Amino acid sequence: MDRYINTPLDNKTAKTLKAGDYVYITGTIYTARDAAHKRMDETLNRNESLPIDVKGNIIYYMGPSPAREGRPIGSAGPTTATRMDKYAPRLLDMGLIGMIGKGKRQKPVVDAIIRNGAVYFAAVGGAGALLAQRIIKSEVVAYDDLGTEAIRKLEVKDFPVIVVIDSDGNNLYEISQKKYEKKIDNK
Repeated sequence: MDRYINTPLDNKTAKTLKAGDYVYITGTIYTARDAAHKRMDETLNRNESLPIDVKGNIIYYMGPSPAREGRPIGSAGPTTATRMDKYAPRLLDMGLIGMIGKGKRQKPVVDAIIRNGAVYFAAVGGAGALLAQRIIKSEVVAYDDLGTEAIRKLEVKDFPVIVVIDSDGNNLYEISQKKYEKKIDNK
């Protein structure tokens, strides 16, 4: 099913998204990769405030390439989500409502998604140049010294993602694998 949503995202809307839905996001999302997640975790361990409010927001696991002239950002493809798995449950418990990446998530992340009524989206790996066309504005908002791994605030218009893990814990990767195995068994 095709869905068009705006950010910030609330739990009511997040809970209507189902594994396999094609979703087009418009509004603000943030980027953060490994180094930014590590720094955010260290910040929280010192009982300090994060540089962004994660509540109701979506973090895109992405570090862009340099922007070409006249563009707000360079290629903007997703990175592997499992590298953020040790940090994700804490952020979800703080109100993070969505994550965009590629690949599977570990059980503690899935449990936190369910517990918090959140959602995990996948963006198509290898399509970074096409995804960048849906980014209207890009601004570094924290950790500038991390270069491409700095936290960026992105303004996006109809940014295409797929729901991989919904708020009920349904996992598109597992569902699809079972359907495929069933087809093989029936041949």
